[in-house]
Amino acid sequence: MASHRRPKSPSRARVTVLTATAAAAVALTSQAAHADPKPTKSEVKAKVDKLYDEAEKASEKYNGAKEQQDKLKKEVDAIQDKVAREQAELNSLRNELGSIATAQYRSGGIDPSVQLFFSSDPDDFLDQASALDSLTAKQAESLDKIQSKQRTLAQERKEAQDKLSELSEVREALGKSKKASQTKLAAAQHLLNTLTAAERASLAAADLRASRGSGARVELGNELPASALGGAALQAASTRIGMPYSHSVTTGPNSFDCSGLTQWAYHQAGAEITRTTYTQINQGTRISQSALKPGDLVFFNGNSHVGLYAGGGNVLHAPYPGAYVRVESMSTIGSFYGAVRI
Repeated sequence: MASHRRPKSPSRARVTVLTATAAAAVALTSQAAHADPKPTKSEVKAKVDKLYDEAEKASEKYNGAKEQQDKLKKEVDAIQDKVAREQAELNSLRNELGSIATAQYRSGGIDPSVQLFFSSDPDDFLDQASALDSLTAKQAESLDKIQSKQRTLAQERKEAQDKLSELSEVREALGKSKKASQTKLAAAQHLLNTLTAAERASLAAADLRASRGSGARVELGNELPASALGGAALQAASTRIGMPYSHSVTTGPNSFDCSGLTQWAYHQAGAEITRTTYTQINQGTRISQSALKPGDLVFFNGNSHVGLYAGGGNVLHAPYPGAYVRVESMSTIGSFYGAVRI
């Protein structure tokens, strides 16, 4: 006789597991269908270039903070040396006042009228009284000097303390800028690592051709520099073609960042300019792009990058990490920001 028992229904737990498994499978399928495609070599390069630009901005801030730190350190040292000298002078004045007080005590411990009454030689007494008056006047003068010196010393100590506080803030900014630059560079390297070995080799070869295809010297051709100074700076910079780019506080002679190269070049020409793009643009005379002449400083990408105009629409500059000092068209460097003639 056939059984009429109803089939056993699946447990709730089993249904839940099956449902979850199915949902996960659907989700994975959906993710696979909508996953972002791997970026192409050109897309990676564009992102890396952007990160290099951001790293350079942070690096220029670092360079500015470093320059400010060095300046403040010298000022603090000078003030502290002055404070030490003032303190020594104050100690000397105090010793002098002590000697006067001792001499005064020995000369005039009794009321002058009483001294005159008991004195057997009035002339001798009057001589002593005159000497006592002189000591008193000298004591008053020494007290004035001490008080003045104490005020000066207090002001100098406050100035030193203010400079030390400012130095501490600059050092903090220095650390932040350095970290920001390193973070951007690490992100750029991570992106480059997503490329195949062949793609990385292709990018490196293209960059090497751009870096070393400019020749050993800059040929000015028919374009004359605006001044002998600008021409000398450009020729000095041209001797660095092929030298590697290096981030932060690199002013040569064998590696450079962008503003380090321009500062070094003008130093060789006999002129001192400041360290960063943010301060170099405020030196000399601002000029338009159409007025550019060889040796002028040209700024790009929101004033985060600088090079020397080399004529023919080209700029000699230190580009970015992994590249070398080279001459290339302004159109390939980035957006024109401004120019100055030193």
